Amino acid sequence: MPIITVLVSPRDPVSDLEQRAAAIAVRASTERLGKRPELTAVVVRQIDPAHWFVGGPSLAAQGRSSVFVEIKVVDGTNTKEQKEAFIAEIFAGMGDLLGDLHPESYVHVDEVSADAYGFGGLTQERRFIAGRLGVAA
Repeated sequence: MPIITVLVSPRDPVSDLEQRAAAIAVRASTERLGKRPELTAVVVRQIDPAHWFVGGPSLAAQGRSSVFVEIKVVDGTNTKEQKEAFIAEIFAGMGDLLGDLHPESYVHVDEVSADAYGFGGLTQERRFIAGRLGVAA
């Protein structure tokens, strides 16, 4: 159900970067937020460090890597502690993957309303209600 966007700017080339970044994101969403991996979608985009700026200079000029990870989940489905653990795991995992991760790398847990979010043409609210009633969504 969640969709995760990963923008990544590696200082040095990383083999299988997209696959490895996606695996970190799915593992963290599964283990820390309790999301089902078979319903998790991930988009990974690699950004040239010359086109990513922090505090003025580009990452290329600073010789650093950075990442921005955003996950969309239904509001109220995770605790503060779970979100904190997710953010920490993403930061640590991406740091291991990229090396020399700039501290101004971000993780955003975007909590959206169940009636404004869904997949397969159905909102999460509709799926929830159908599940409570024991009928097909």
